[in-house]
Amino acid sequence: MSKLSLGLDFGTESVRAILVDLDGNILGSSSVNYKHGQITDALPTSGEKLPHDFALQHPQDWLDDSITAVQNVLKETGANPDDIIGVGVDFTSCTMLPAKADGTPLCLIPELESNFFAWPKLWKHHGAVSQTDRFNEIAIQRNEDWLKRYGNVIGLEWFFPKILETLEEAPDIYKQTDVWLEAGDWYTWQLVGAGNETPAANTPRSTCIAGYKALWNGQSGYPSPEYLEAVNPNLKNVVSEKMPGKLTAPGQSVGNLCNKIASAFGIPAGIPVSAAIIDAHSGVPGVGASEPGDLVMVMGTSSCHMLNSDAEHFVPGVAGVVDGGILPGFFGYETGQAAVGDAFAWLRNLLGHTDFKQLDKQASEIAPGSNGVCVLDWFNGCRTPLMDGRLKGSIHGLTLNNSAADVYRATLEASAFGFRWIVDVLRESDVPVNKLIATGGLPHHNPLLVQIYADVMGQPIEINPETQAPALGAAILGAFAAGPETSGFTTISDAITHMTSKQPSSTVIQPNLDHHQQYNDLYKNYRTLADQQSANTS
Repeated sequence: MSKLSLGLDFGTESVRAILVDLDGNILGSSSVNYKHGQITDALPTSGEKLPHDFALQHPQDWLDDSITAVQNVLKETGANPDDIIGVGVDFTSCTMLPAKADGTPLCLIPELESNFFAWPKLWKHHGAVSQTDRFNEIAIQRNEDWLKRYGNVIGLEWFFPKILETLEEAPDIYKQTDVWLEAGDWYTWQLVGAGNETPAANTPRSTCIAGYKALWNGQSGYPSPEYLEAVNPNLKNVVSEKMPGKLTAPGQSVGNLCNKIASAFGIPAGIPVSAAIIDAHSGVPGVGASEPGDLVMVMGTSSCHMLNSDAEHFVPGVAGVVDGGILPGFFGYETGQAAVGDAFAWLRNLLGHTDFKQLDKQASEIAPGSNGVCVLDWFNGCRTPLMDGRLKGSIHGLTLNNSAADVYRATLEASAFGFRWIVDVLRESDVPVNKLIATGGLPHHNPLLVQIYADVMGQPIEINPETQAPALGAAILGAFAAGPETSGFTTISDAITHMTSKQPSSTVIQPNLDHHQQYNDLYKNYRTLADQQSANTS
């Protein structure tokens, strides 16, 4: 029998199913776009317009479209379903939803479907501004010890602010919610039979997702009821009353595939299912990065940067430092940029261009500095290091002589400057950053962007050849969850090393050192502009 693992990779726009053998050979993959995509304009049920800072998704898309993706990859590869030994899942985060005790999302209940707050909030939902401020204010006042693990800032996109937003804006929805959980945990709950087979008390909860997005720590757990009560008295017992479940690390089994989902997929029931992992974090095992100091840049609609380190340091503006949060045995650091591919696509549309190839060609012929145009890339707020979703982007230095390509290149440069700022903050906090590894859609489709990043950093960047790193990472975790007697892997490092050892060599982008010298001064200008604009906002 050729043993296989099934990886399911849930992104912002689509879900991908991938089949991988235990030697790391990818037999095939299938990607299916969500039927409803990102719900940012109006509810699909009523057509009611959403507030401008709302971003929702349809939970039925996650189930229906993943079923289609699995069926497609089985058909295309001709793989024997009986050979599948494990299922792994990665998911966007913090994408979260309210559900009933049997796992039914509130938005699928007819009498609630027209209420915005009954729907899953996509990771980029920015409606909880005042609630985030309140969480931060009280945490600072109380000198909460766990706050230092998150750079002393709770993020706008995180779990508890989104819960409080519903409590304050739609108390009836909050009251009817039995279980608050992340979409990745909800999906694995469905896989193992939400309801009768896996009651709410055993709801799978990922230590990775909880650690980075819900302020959970292996030693101290979630924030205390006293802190939550200080934020809002009605929030005091939210953990004990509305967050049931069992916390499990990615790569560990949360149960076995139930009959209902197995039948829909077309594979046997009883296959072990790994705890979910955040999609970007799944890219770390997917590219074979297992050494401390290897920074993995997962670059897509937004960018998430993961780094494993031997030591725990508290870094301003990081999105979390979690013991074992990415790989066992290391402290996992997460940082990120809130809009990268999204910003480029927005600008392309704004400029009236139909494809990136023409813009890339024109921009590649422009010298560093983009003919005087400077962009501040906070078009969806600033994640690391300022952790402020209220911050706005801007374009400076325009004259009648500037072209669309000038503005576009300046936006690419701004993204690189933002990344350099993140690396500077890590290094200033004694966290080594030794190697830069790029993965995700952008590095493979936009070589100009990676070259600008390398030039700004003055450091080589490896473009990992695996175009499906998060999906492969999920499959590796699924294989490991099957257990050593089935997979042969006794440690997660063994699984990662073995299942990525046959990847082709990475493409290494070397920096242009002359450009690097020019970018040093331009980077200083970017930081000055950032200081001025953030001060004006605050």
